[in-house]
Amino acid sequence: MSSSERHARVKEIFLAVCEEAPGDRERALDEACAGDEDLRREVATLLALDEKTTHSARTRPAETNVIGAFRLLQKVGEGGMGEVWEAEQQQPVRRRVALKLVKWGMDTREVLARFESERQALVLMSHPNIARAFEAGASDEGRPFFAMEYVKGLPLTAYCDAQRLDTRRRLELFCQVCEGVQHAHQKGVIHRDIKPSNILVAIEDGRPVPKIIDFGVAKATSQRLTERTLFTELGQWIGTPEYMSPEQAELTGLDVDTRSDVYSLGVVLYELLAGAQPFDSEELRSGGFDEMRRRIREDEPPRPSTRVSGLGPASQLAAERRRTDRPGLVRTLRGDLDWIVMKALEKDRTRRYASPSELADLGEDRTLEQMLVGRLGHAEVDDLRHALAGFVRDDDVRRFDVAVDHALLVRVLHRVADPDEQIEARARVQAPRIAVLGDRHAPHEFHHEVRTSVGGGACVEDLGDVRVAHHRQRLALGIE
Repeated sequence: MSSSERHARVKEIFLAVCEEAPGDRERALDEACAGDEDLRREVATLLALDEKTTHSARTRPAETNVIGAFRLLQKVGEGGMGEVWEAEQQQPVRRRVALKLVKWGMDTREVLARFESERQALVLMSHPNIARAFEAGASDEGRPFFAMEYVKGLPLTAYCDAQRLDTRRRLELFCQVCEGVQHAHQKGVIHRDIKPSNILVAIEDGRPVPKIIDFGVAKATSQRLTERTLFTELGQWIGTPEYMSPEQAELTGLDVDTRSDVYSLGVVLYELLAGAQPFDSEELRSGGFDEMRRRIREDEPPRPSTRVSGLGPASQLAAERRRTDRPGLVRTLRGDLDWIVMKALEKDRTRRYASPSELADLGEDRTLEQMLVGRLGHAEVDDLRHALAGFVRDDDVRRFDVAVDHALLVRVLHRVADPDEQIEARARVQAPRIAVLGDRHAPHEFHHEVRTSVGGGACVEDLGDVRVAHHRQRLALGIE
């Protein structure tokens, strides 16, 4: 590890440990350093200096509780670099605001750049699901601040659990969050730290409204957010490990685009649905810095339904918070919801949803995938999409046909009305035959062949329509 990488790692661990409560810092330091005594000693020295500075700040004359037009009421949050106060704006209008202040002794070039960057990011945006920025300035002592909308509410997951919202209502709130993130992306801003604690649920006109806060590590895609130079990307940990995309864990900052936020939204959705994160937080952090990065980049998490099944007694509590029982929750998640979440969590960003609006299905365009999704399951359609990509590359009409017919067969197996094992076994035996029916039969004949091969009703009344869609797609592609 080079000296610059070492310095960046020391700094990142220091800032992360500063976020912990005083009683938890030793444990957090041990976990982050993972047995590297030299690294631990360097970080501990910085922590001691920070504590000394903090003590010095406590002994200086108390700062007035009025900053400009704002009267400070109570501190509601504190991080490694800043403080957040609930305050009352006294003029030109009276309103409750959240006032963010740079901490004493932390007014370095980098901190001021981040502070200004966050303020500018908020100014760019105007959306009901993003906390608004009002104004900025500095205290008489020179501490920069900016005032923003005060969101009095719980983090998204805590709110949903407290209200015992079912899966449908959780998804409704999540779609609002996607709209807010989509707006930020349209304004050229990537959040890079989307997590439940940065999504607070306020009650407006009697209905819950999620508000995205804390753009402190936001990244611009089309313009600079600040005139101050900010060289903090290389080798620095940007974001929260449990919600961090694989490309963020690379620490280069060079491959991070809006799809990184899509990944983080996928983790939030996973937690909303399953009641647990894809990777257990304690286990993820216990392996040390490099192992944590490796797992984020390489390890595939279980599907949400599988995660629920493995939670033990906690799974029943998760189900009750969603107004169902454990088997009911597993059934709800298995299938499309599993697939949607796992697509958002793809390690390869090119296979994720391209945007938050696509994740929430907010767009108007009807693609092949959307056209078939009402008939086929998402997983089968994804297989079709990849097979079609191969066909386009290889000019292999047969591959496209076989993929469609195979997907139809899989769907039949999943939708057999009679769970009799003999019917399922018979369908599996007939798989090779059904998989090559496409070119030899018209839609109505294909329908008959599938019914005959599988046996019984087998819920195939809609397969003829799907087959018609298949043939129409072949026509559109110039195949027929």
